[in-house]
Amino acid sequence: MRRRFVGMVSGLTVMLFCGSALAAGTIKIGGLFAVTGPASFLGDPGKKTFELLVKKANENGGINGMKLEAVIYDTGGDATKAVQLATKLIKDDKVSVILGPTTTGESMAVIPVAEREKIPMISCGAGVKITEPAKHCVFKTPANDHVAVEKILGYMAGKKQKTIALLTVTDGFGASGREQLKLLAKQKGFTILADEVYGPKDTDMTAQLTKIRSIKPDAIICWGTNPGPAVITRNVKQLGIKTPLYMSHGVASKEYIRLAGAAAAEGIILPTGKLAIYNFLSKSDPQAKLLKEYVQQYYEAYHEEASTFGGYAYDAFQLISNAIKTGGGTPEQIRTGIEHASKLVSVSGIFTMSPKDHNGLDLSAFEMVRITNGEWALAR
Repeated sequence: MRRRFVGMVSGLTVMLFCGSALAAGTIKIGGLFAVTGPASFLGDPGKKTFELLVKKANENGGINGMKLEAVIYDTGGDATKAVQLATKLIKDDKVSVILGPTTTGESMAVIPVAEREKIPMISCGAGVKITEPAKHCVFKTPANDHVAVEKILGYMAGKKQKTIALLTVTDGFGASGREQLKLLAKQKGFTILADEVYGPKDTDMTAQLTKIRSIKPDAIICWGTNPGPAVITRNVKQLGIKTPLYMSHGVASKEYIRLAGAAAAEGIILPTGKLAIYNFLSKSDPQAKLLKEYVQQYYEAYHEEASTFGGYAYDAFQLISNAIKTGGGTPEQIRTGIEHASKLVSVSGIFTMSPKDHNGLDLSAFEMVRITNGEWALAR
């Protein structure tokens, strides 16, 4: 594979060409990733995974004899830029499908573009509103946040923890999680004693946590993506709060442990996909072989640990590849193929889509883990 750099658009713009770049039978796949900016820990592994899979597919002859061409832009995590670059991918680059964007906020902004232009898009954002209600052209690979909420509440119920303090970030991901937490907590008989929020750029949450400490809930649930949750974890340690602290799947990478510090993160519980604990899986688990191969291939390519967030891009590529194999490479053929995916084993789970379900994952996508000695361990 050879790379050719094209015009910089506020960051990284990379086009990957394999074989004859513009040869007949080439399918263009657009990629929108937050490679730089606050969400880079989400977007950079996604971009690298996408590049790796395109390279591997083309080395194996492409898909149904057709080569793949990836056109990748860095959004910087900015929703306005994501819309501009999605439009560029469709109008100028003539892609057949878009993989991304990285975050919920960006994805919500790009949805009208994908729907209007009838270009399928597979978001790597977690917010439930990306795909609920289902849109014609929009899919996503992270399990819906209400699935993560159900997993946390189910675990808490087993520990007889019934009163909750919420601390959620005021962005798209946090707002969606907060909505699902309040809705499902009420349905399942939990009592929310505190409903606190923080801003994406806030650097100290001791005020909210001091208030929460005085209320004495059974558990605290933080919903956000780094760096905020890492700050909160350190603040909890600094304040000597002993109340169990749960995090969302939005921090399911070693970067969270690094930012928070292993000592502060000790004992934190969260839902995560099986990638984080793949070495604990039995050989009979349908995801075990794929997860091990992904971890090895990613490390060989980048000398870094694979993360759940890179896994979201892996899932999207799997869905796209499967759709092309079964139906063809036009935008509508790819869209239809994604919607009809059934029992497709991937990193984040086993996907079964339908016209009413454009996420395709259930509770089996998550395991509850506890951070122990700076590593993931199954929470019991």
